[in-house]
Amino acid sequence: MRVLPGLLRGLGLLLGTVGLGIVAPASAHAGAPVAAHAATAPVAAHAATAHAAAAATHAPATARATAERPTALLLFLPSDSDAIESKLAGVPSLSTGLMSATQGNYRTTQLLLDITQGARVSYSAYTPGKPPALSLTSSGLVTGWPQALKRAYGAPQILQPGLLATTIPGGGAYAGSAGGTGSAVSAEGAGSAVSAADAGSNHADGVIAANRAGHVAAVSLGPATSLPTRIARLSRRYSLVVADLPAGPAGETQLHLLAMRRPAQQLLLVLQRAPDRRGYELLWTSLAGLGGGHALTSSTTNQRGLIAAIDLAPTILRHLALPIPAAMRGEPVRTDGSFDGAYLRTLKARLGVVYSRRLPALAWLLVAWAVLLLAALIPIPRGDPARRRAAAMRVGALALLWTPVAELLPAALEPSRPVEYTILVLSCFLLGLLTDRLLPWPRAPLAPALLAVLALSADSLLHTQLLIRSLLGPNPIFGARFYGIGNELKSALAVLVFAAVAAVLYPAVRGRRSATAMALAGIALAVVEGSARIGAGVGGVILVSAGTAVATVMLLPGQLTRRRALFVLIAPVVGLIALAALDLLSAHGSGHFTGSILHARSGGDLRDVIERRYAAAYDELKHGAMPVATALGLLAAGFGLRARERLLAPVGGDPAWLAALAGGLTAGVVGALTEDSGPVLFVVAVFVLICLLGYLAGQPPESRRGDPRQRTDDTRRAARSRARTPPPGALAR
Repeated sequence: MRVLPGLLRGLGLLLGTVGLGIVAPASAHAGAPVAAHAATAPVAAHAATAHAAAAATHAPATARATAERPTALLLFLPSDSDAIESKLAGVPSLSTGLMSATQGNYRTTQLLLDITQGARVSYSAYTPGKPPALSLTSSGLVTGWPQALKRAYGAPQILQPGLLATTIPGGGAYAGSAGGTGSAVSAEGAGSAVSAADAGSNHADGVIAANRAGHVAAVSLGPATSLPTRIARLSRRYSLVVADLPAGPAGETQLHLLAMRRPAQQLLLVLQRAPDRRGYELLWTSLAGLGGGHALTSSTTNQRGLIAAIDLAPTILRHLALPIPAAMRGEPVRTDGSFDGAYLRTLKARLGVVYSRRLPALAWLLVAWAVLLLAALIPIPRGDPARRRAAAMRVGALALLWTPVAELLPAALEPSRPVEYTILVLSCFLLGLLTDRLLPWPRAPLAPALLAVLALSADSLLHTQLLIRSLLGPNPIFGARFYGIGNELKSALAVLVFAAVAAVLYPAVRGRRSATAMALAGIALAVVEGSARIGAGVGGVILVSAGTAVATVMLLPGQLTRRRALFVLIAPVVGLIALAALDLLSAHGSGHFTGSILHARSGGDLRDVIERRYAAAYDELKHGAMPVATALGLLAAGFGLRARERLLAPVGGDPAWLAALAGGLTAGVVGALTEDSGPVLFVVAVFVLICLLGYLAGQPPESRRGDPRQRTDDTRRAARSRARTPPPGALAR
């Protein structure tokens, strides 16, 4: 009778082992990690350190129950469509959102590497640009890992693939399907036989669980049906487990099961496993275990419903109560507010078409302006031809200046391509016509400048997300920038604001009042462009400060002195110091400036940031039509400097307009030298300056004759200006 209970216990143990899908390795040292194939001595040394740490912490981790310690489970659910959103949203405990997968075109391998290192750069910063092919063997080694390390170390930023698992005591584990229906195969630190059905699968997603030596502490392969059980067993031993769910209903069923059985201290992350091709720069993702609302966000994106792949590693480490390495640039994910799947689907669709519509939209605006100018040349029996030509010039120029504001309308409506171009052209030219009618020449630029700053600030503060959906937004689809004023608008706003001050001061005289007005406007714009909650642009502060300094000095009475020249040179530095204080006060040090500059750990880290920006700027200079556009911009700027008296003849060489145009050109040049978009800021600044000069050239015929009272007032102003101007050399003495 005593034999029967023993047989039953033995049979239960055997069935439990088979159900878990894991067969213990035959080797007595099966639990010991295997040294990865390292290409360099430093990597091998790091592997030894990681293995020692794993051995020291493995036993305590095994002894603790899963429910009593925090763990993280990262699941990949295959899907090539947005239908996965409804599947994820159907799991009650999950908070769903969009995730920026890579910086540039989507590649699965780069996504995995970015997650492991918690930081990323564009493909252009790598040599070679394309990541190497990676695969996970049953022994826990990642093939292709030395090439990935070499590629990362050569990038102009501190990148450490495998940093996530290295930071976690004991490392990470991976569970996948072997492709067959037979018994499972396991490799927990030691090699073992793998079923033939597994030969066609590389299990690359397990790379996320690899440490810096390219080694995964545990690999469990077996039939898909045993995956939840094998995941549970690995979670009892390892704090981080990565797994590939099967595609289709089977994977969805397992997801519901794992979510339902999720321990209270487990962080569950679910990522869309998409095909390795373009079009998947934004992936659907869900998290459970963060507490609070159902809308995902982070300080990296500062956008409702949007996070970045580099945020996953800091999120996991924070949940595990482990320190977040300084090399990780991502920010922990948080939840807040309610989930709106329909809104996120439309947001994803909108972001996918923004970039392809930018240049065509500008082309349609230019075509419309050309048609308007040609229409003004048609002989009409009644009316003044000169008046019609001047009006066409003014209205067309103002229409282009209204673009940053007018584009917010189609951004809200999200229409089709032809409808968006139609709305943009009609709204821009209607606003240009109304502005020209309501504001006397040359004061009309005040309206688009003022409303652009107010509208973009309100959008950021109210989180309406219109700017990121507009054609002039930061373009989150490429993963480089998610919020704030994009590079395309930084220099454009500077030129607009300087012109607005000139429009208000006209007719102006050089004096401290005019200089003070220009300085105050520049300071206000620098605050807007630099604030972490509005513009979030380090380069914006630099270019605005430089442009403001030049325009202000040009409006001061007297000659240029060494003191004034020094003021122009140090103005960007003063602006950066003020930005640091503003960043610390308004964003508690989480803004873009403190993240990239103030948190630099060393001079080498800061140098890497600078090198990365200049490398990206140089790559932008070689991209597409940018070489031609930059050359044309340089020619236009040179012509403008030589012919400035003739170009400003409509305003009589007004000093405020001269200072505004000089400050705007300075902003474009400095922006090209300090921003990672490089020549884009210069080309945009020159383009806006051409529009402003086109508006001034459209001077109404009646204003050319001038009002006698205006001429008398101008004469008196000029006399007072000359009286306040010291003789040549007086200030120098």
